[in-house]
Amino acid sequence: MNKVILLDKRPAGVPEVSDFKFVEEEMPSAKAGEVLLKTRFVSVDPYLRGRMRDVKSYVAPFQLGEPITSALVVEVVRSLNDKIKEGDFFVGYLPWKEYQTSTGEGLTKIDPEAASLSAYLGVLGATGLTAYIGLKEIGLPKAGQTVVVSGAAGAVGNVVGQIAKIMGCRVIGLAGSDAKIETLKSKYQYDEGINYKTTKNLAAEIEKLCPEGVNIYFDNVGGEVSDAVYANLTYKARIIVCGAIALYNEDEPALAPRVEWRLVVNSATMTGFLLSDFADLLPAGVQQLTTWFKEGKLSQSETIIKGFDQIPEAFIGLFEGQNNGKMVVEI
Repeated sequence: MNKVILLDKRPAGVPEVSDFKFVEEEMPSAKAGEVLLKTRFVSVDPYLRGRMRDVKSYVAPFQLGEPITSALVVEVVRSLNDKIKEGDFFVGYLPWKEYQTSTGEGLTKIDPEAASLSAYLGVLGATGLTAYIGLKEIGLPKAGQTVVVSGAAGAVGNVVGQIAKIMGCRVIGLAGSDAKIETLKSKYQYDEGINYKTTKNLAAEIEKLCPEGVNIYFDNVGGEVSDAVYANLTYKARIIVCGAIALYNEDEPALAPRVEWRLVVNSATMTGFLLSDFADLLPAGVQQLTTWFKEGKLSQSETIIKGFDQIPEAFIGLFEGQNNGKMVVEI
């Protein structure tokens, strides 16, 4: 039998395992022109929480009683498609199933010799591209400028910091534990780090480390963490809004300081983005990330949880800060 994970209930606040449902279905078999895929790695990402709400957004919400979908690394174990070989590996946005069939449409072939399979869900996948495109195209970094990154030890954040250093910037990371701060500096080349959970006055600490102000803020968190950064913007600062994990489980928007006047007095800009906005730049982005990775300029960072049954718990762990780097589940 084939295991499948469905969305059983729409979460109220932080998701719980009971919001998901495990079911079994008959093992699929490939028909002419199709391939049988075996799931090898599953990407769990904060943005999936938004799709669990029944609200209009940039992508359709998950439906109750239907499988969750995310980026998967899959292996072709049976092929009735002349263009695809058994043993080939692909990345695609697919349902949370152990096995499934496909015509190959929408799948991207990957090279297991160039990097580990899981890297194609992280530094060489959408995660790395999000960091690279957001920083380069919206942040417009220049050597010597100061970049602050929230969620700096997370999947996107650690890559942002590494790329910013490659581009000659000074980089300050915000993370939720002393251990993560140490990792930022020892592994990801961050110049400084701040534990926002134990720092009594975050805005003052950012000011101390950024006496000339923040030129670029790459925001993965939102909420009070971002409020503290906004207080330290400099002239012509750029705010890149990638995510807001601090707010994803809130049923009502929290009251907070208003950012508009800080944008005005600093002639600053705040821009949200999706990778699809830059579709024409993605191939070149993949090439650049791969080059840096092969040259040893980019480190791969991931937290690997093993077992198909652990996918919901791994996803929930994102909101509890259980991941260093990219959270993936190995099947």
